[in-house]
Amino acid sequence: MGWKSILLWPFANYISKEIDKMAINAIADQHKIREEIVKKALATKFGREHHFSGIKNYSDFKQSVPVRDYEMLRPYFELVKEGQPNILWPKKPVYLAKTSGTTSGAKYIPITKESLPNHFNTARNALFHYLIKTKEKSFLDGNMIFLSGSPELEKVNGILTGRLSGIVNHEVPNWLKKNQVPSWETNCIEDWEEKVDQIVEETKDMDLRLISGIPPWVQMYYERLLERTCKDNVLEVFPNYSVFVYGGVNFEPYRQKLESLVGKSIPSVETYPASEGFIAFQDQFPHSGMLLNTNSGIFFEFIPADKFFDKDPPRLMLDEVELHTNYVLILNSNAGLWGYNIGDTISFVSKSPYRVVVTGRIKHFISAFGEHVIGKEVEEALNATCEKIPAEIVEFTVSPQVNPSEGLPFHEWLIEFGAEPKNLESFKSELNHQMVKQNVYYQDLIEGRILQPLKIVRMKPSAFRNYMKSQGKLGGQNKVPRLSNDRGIADALYEFRSL
Repeated sequence: MGWKSILLWPFANYISKEIDKMAINAIADQHKIREEIVKKALATKFGREHHFSGIKNYSDFKQSVPVRDYEMLRPYFELVKEGQPNILWPKKPVYLAKTSGTTSGAKYIPITKESLPNHFNTARNALFHYLIKTKEKSFLDGNMIFLSGSPELEKVNGILTGRLSGIVNHEVPNWLKKNQVPSWETNCIEDWEEKVDQIVEETKDMDLRLISGIPPWVQMYYERLLERTCKDNVLEVFPNYSVFVYGGVNFEPYRQKLESLVGKSIPSVETYPASEGFIAFQDQFPHSGMLLNTNSGIFFEFIPADKFFDKDPPRLMLDEVELHTNYVLILNSNAGLWGYNIGDTISFVSKSPYRVVVTGRIKHFISAFGEHVIGKEVEEALNATCEKIPAEIVEFTVSPQVNPSEGLPFHEWLIEFGAEPKNLESFKSELNHQMVKQNVYYQDLIEGRILQPLKIVRMKPSAFRNYMKSQGKLGGQNKVPRLSNDRGIADALYEFRSL
């Protein structure tokens, strides 16, 4: 045991006990947070205009605070961006997290003095909890790599602004900085491919023990590392590599490929960070779902996804949710987010304590014929298919083909295989069967001959990376949507298909 793990153990033990307390006191903490953030924001522009002084309970809160997305709240965010104080939260934010919006262009999410601990402390706490629960502490005494966006910030009307991952780099404590890679200079490289190559050069001879990042970009790092070192697997390069921290996408579609690159399965910690807040993290090992971060300045609400587009959908508190129901996640926080639709859908796999899985995006679905297929369904169907008919998936996306040149409409799967199935037709048939099992509406459309069975388009190696590069979204926190209700992504990807 190294000196760092010895010194940090008592604090990590304290943090782990606090997390256990949070799991038990979730409902009480949520009521308390709602009351505290409303009281704190009484005198803000938003608080005055939404009659915060009259809010006495959750019913009042729902009457006063409508559910809105970024575009609907843009007038308030623009005032914050202009540097005006006391708009959504007292004073000015410490940072603005700049993130790409799919429909709204760039979004600027405030991070306040009060909300900053939610972002950094939760990431730290998740690792400390892992340390205590597993007794695996060796990672603290070696190097750790965090694949992220550039830490360079600009000032927008006096407020430091940049990617969340870059902002977090400015808050890393001294005890971690000495172990953290890549270097500041390398992290500031904007071109992702150049950056990954430089990270490989910096890290190939290090004692790397923890790797953190979004799975597809970690995969790219692994591949470049093995190419540079001429090794068979990552563990030959980093024999002490012991924990993988990930978030942003479902790991399962990437698991087989990543584990083959590493050389075996590596213990992992799943997290659910976003520019709007650190929402959940894995608290049991092995695990099913992530513990909702119920005592970190965020008051959560949940709207059943199948009723979200109704005129007056129900808004639920944590104690009203049901297991295995798809909910749209709504945030209210000490960053000044109010009735904020983050765009994600989640489902509870446990209520004692409250653990969630991410099921997709409310705007990322296929319902060209009323089937409302969601991300979780396509991912689970593909995973089940690969278990029955072995194949290695690098990346994929699904879109409807409403007006085919011949025959009935169908769902088109654009798949980049790392290793193709021996019989693609059998794979396609099994995948269609698994989709029928996942979604009863899809089943009805197939059986009613409204849709024909799905079709697969094989993509060239690196097709999705090349597509993301063509869109200026290679690396960082960018992700390929699993599915969409139009042909925009599919048509753009067609130039990268295997003929």
